[in-house]
Amino acid sequence: MKQIHQLLLIPGMIFMTGQTGNTLLAGNSAGDKGKQSVKQPNVIFFSTDDLCDWVSPLGYSQAKTPNLDRLAKQGVVFTSAHAPGVFCAPSRTAIMTGLNASTTGCYGEDPFQYDHPNLVTMQMAFKQGGYHTYGAGKIYHHRGGFVDQRGWDEYFSRSQEEKDMGWEMNSYYMTDAPRPTPFPYSPYAAKNNKGDGSALHLEWGPIANEKEDDMVDAIRTNWACSVLQKKHDKPFFLALGLYSPHYPNYAPRKYFDMYNRDSIQLPPMKADDLDDLPEGIRKNMTNRAKQHKELEELGALKDAVRGYLASVSFADAMLGRVLDALEASPEKNNTIIVFWSDQGFHHGEKMHWGKHTLWQRTSHVPFIWAGKGIPQNEKIETSVSLIDMYPTFIELCHLPKVKGIEGVSLVSNLKKPSQSKDRNVFLPSNDKGSYAVINTNWRYISYFDGGEELYNVKEDPNEWNNLAGDKKYRTVMDNMKKSAPKVFAPAVTPKNDLKLVIEGDSFHWEKKKK
Repeated sequence: MKQIHQLLLIPGMIFMTGQTGNTLLAGNSAGDKGKQSVKQPNVIFFSTDDLCDWVSPLGYSQAKTPNLDRLAKQGVVFTSAHAPGVFCAPSRTAIMTGLNASTTGCYGEDPFQYDHPNLVTMQMAFKQGGYHTYGAGKIYHHRGGFVDQRGWDEYFSRSQEEKDMGWEMNSYYMTDAPRPTPFPYSPYAAKNNKGDGSALHLEWGPIANEKEDDMVDAIRTNWACSVLQKKHDKPFFLALGLYSPHYPNYAPRKYFDMYNRDSIQLPPMKADDLDDLPEGIRKNMTNRAKQHKELEELGALKDAVRGYLASVSFADAMLGRVLDALEASPEKNNTIIVFWSDQGFHHGEKMHWGKHTLWQRTSHVPFIWAGKGIPQNEKIETSVSLIDMYPTFIELCHLPKVKGIEGVSLVSNLKKPSQSKDRNVFLPSNDKGSYAVINTNWRYISYFDGGEELYNVKEDPNEWNNLAGDKKYRTVMDNMKKSAPKVFAPAVTPKNDLKLVIEGDSFHWEKKKK
């Protein structure tokens, strides 16, 4: 029998912070009490990991996502939504703090809590706003020491082993997580197995169907469904973070069986796609292209895409469990559900397998809102960022104001989708000073070393033709540059300079002694 653990915090605790440097001041809760006379909606905050725009609500026909289709019909699909970071850690930090990496300095895999201990994070704002807060899975980055433990009434942990690692949320490294037979399963992972976590990149494989409820995402989803079955005496914020479809692409065999391997369609690729890139990024991506060539040599391109699609369908099935539980709940008419992914993933586009880029396949993600007060079966084509979620919740859920957070409230978009106006969306890179500015017509990319890219995404959705060298587009690029910050914050203390200190079921970071 599995051990079940929860993080229990003091109910009703209010976190107030002073403003120092980049820290924020929470809104005056006493001054906002009047707003809370309005019935606040419950919120289900449903996250996936590395899910790109390969879902049918965004027009991708190959993926089988019936529950995303179901959710889309119940609400609003943002068809041009973009991540606020190019991989998990900075993207989730931006989403949960409401601040871009250019403001916090959290460009890489570094815990914001050490340098910015006073930031009011999203679950804290909900707590201050009178909500009961529940969390499970990968909401913050999955490495040990990254979950912000403040502000949760309950944060689910599936085992003591998970907690002993600083609330590590990957769990595929742990002793009781189901694995395929043989392990590693994919030819790429088997060839490159070094006996550690690096072998799980480009690893995929089927799990026995009868072990579905033993899988990490299923355990966490079932717990979230149990929360929905409870009677609630105040509004709740329920955050559920799946690890799928992040590598390793493990899913029960029935989800692999949904896809005929030989019928898999690979994404559009262009052999000389890297030739018109600036020198620095061209060299970097040419080196990364070795993985694509190795998959080609192994004859495993279609197998890799099939593994990803199986994981997407598995994640979709977990969404279905939550939707069913909500439908059976007495709270179904007073609940908003938001579905999102922290960033996308390349599957050979620009010869790349991964994220960490400023291109479309990394930034473009599913983003769906449904439930109380949300129009049904609508699409909004104007550009938005996932950093917009925090200010949207503040307005929509009548939470205390948090000074200084970035992004734009989407409440007006949700109320009147047809009146949404396009805007430039800013996406910082993990390299300080590099960034993209995106709208529905253009993607402009600026690198810290002076390199530039420009794509007409209406006419060139695959971003094959870099127009930055054509002088007639200089005005377009200069105008888009105005949406980027003039100053980028210095990087926070690197994780490698910190030591994770675990104290019982809690933890903190300390500076390593030289």
